[in-house]
Amino acid sequence: MNEHIFLIHWNEEEVEAKAAALRDLGWQVDLEAADGARAAKRIIENPPRIVLIYLTRLPSHGRETAKYLRSRKATQTLPIIFVDGHEDAITKTQEQVSNAVYTDEENLAKILQQESGKG
Repeated sequence: MNEHIFLIHWNEEEVEAKAAALRDLGWQVDLEAADGARAAKRIIENPPRIVLIYLTRLPSHGRETAKYLRSRKATQTLPIIFVDGHEDAITKTQEQVSNAVYTDEENLAKILQQESGKG
């Protein structure tokens, strides 16, 4: 099973800590904190098991990256998990990317187990 997550979080100071926590759970983590187009290109070139996108900062960037991934044949069924964010950002993202999973950071480990088939 592919134990590879691609983490997108638009905060360079926080992304490494979030990646470290995922690595502690046994995941291989690639990450992007600055460029959604670059993230999408890397995801398409090397599809992970799960794409994880934080909505706490610049949620429109995460939403647009997810919509682009859904529009591409190679990544349209790739599991996408959105984490945290303000209620309005979550609602808008759910409207535009309805076939994703939404959770908070507290429940993330459990959701990752479920989505990866390990739960």
